[in-house]
Amino acid sequence: MQNPRLAGRYAKSLIDLAIERNQLDAAHADMQYLQAACKSSKDFVALLRSPIIKADKKDKILQAVTAGKVSDLTAGFNKLLVNKSREQFLPEIITAFIEQYNAIKGIQRVKLTTATPISDELKQGIINKIKAATGFEHLEVETATQPELIGGFVLEFNNKLVDASILRDLRDIKTQFQKNIYVRNIR
Repeated sequence: MQNPRLAGRYAKSLIDLAIERNQLDAAHADMQYLQAACKSSKDFVALLRSPIIKADKKDKILQAVTAGKVSDLTAGFNKLLVNKSREQFLPEIITAFIEQYNAIKGIQRVKLTTATPISDELKQGIINKIKAATGFEHLEVETATQPELIGGFVLEFNNKLVDASILRDLRDIKTQFQKNIYVRNIR
């Protein structure tokens, strides 16, 4: 993140305005749409960050990308960012907005990484176990696959990591063999 303080302040301003106008959920949906646009197109983010492209062109492109897909509040906010020459921070502002929204609504983000894609039934079972163990009421689960895990899963939430993968077990066994803790040292 280039400027987290600036992103946090702009996100807070948008949240306050959205709460004032009773449009917080609509603004959140808009931010999720813009985040998906930023993640799917590196060219779009490069365009926003380019010092060569004039502000009026960036404004037109941003309007074209969001036309009919975001609320008037978000469209006005985007226009404000372009007018204040802050459009290059839009991806960071979006991330800060979503984090602040989740804090307001009590939503905990959880990332579940498995070796192969899991069924919805298994995913729901894991979510229920997490809720029971942690007391979280609202979870937003992001799933990912990483074949090198071989089996098991890796769970990340609240800056904590639960690694129950076969890959970790194999690394632990390798470390034990390298240390040779089961055979007395002859010397």
